[in-house]
Amino acid sequence: MKKKKYEKIVLRILCVIGISSFLNLLRKPPLKDWLIIFLLKSYIASILDNLLVKKGYLTYPVKLLKTFDVSVLFSYLLFPVSCIYFNQVTKNSSVLGILAKSLLFSVPSALAEHWIERKTNLIKYKKSWTSIHSFISIALTFLIVRFIMILIRKVASKQSRKTDCF
Repeated sequence: MKKKKYEKIVLRILCVIGISSFLNLLRKPPLKDWLIIFLLKSYIASILDNLLVKKGYLTYPVKLLKTFDVSVLFSYLLFPVSCIYFNQVTKNSSVLGILAKSLLFSVPSALAEHWIERKTNLIKYKKSWTSIHSFISIALTFLIVRFIMILIRKVASKQSRKTDCF
């Protein structure tokens, strides 16, 4: 019982950190881009997390919200917030810079998840899932969201040029 109480405290602390980080992000323009990234990353993370839980690769024995099979805290707050920071840091980066910075964001995330998996009951790997799989999925989703944002910005730029002509 004590361990479960400790894990709930850890989740609450992470929730406070995530909310305060998110509020800090809202102060930095362009707000529209950060909200798109937040929602896009939440959407992608929830799909992947649901798939992995349903296929039996991951479980979340201790959760803040018991009605969900996935980690709401990770999929809908911490992961999207870290993706916004990643996009802010890479906004004017080259392709090589984006790839290098994705490592700088993915490695600590994967290491933190590995530590949490080993030392707590917040996440448990099943079947053949490992920290390497987590690292790859984290890095790929950072890059996918970054690529989608490049496309969104290009389309928005073309549309604004078209409306400027009229």
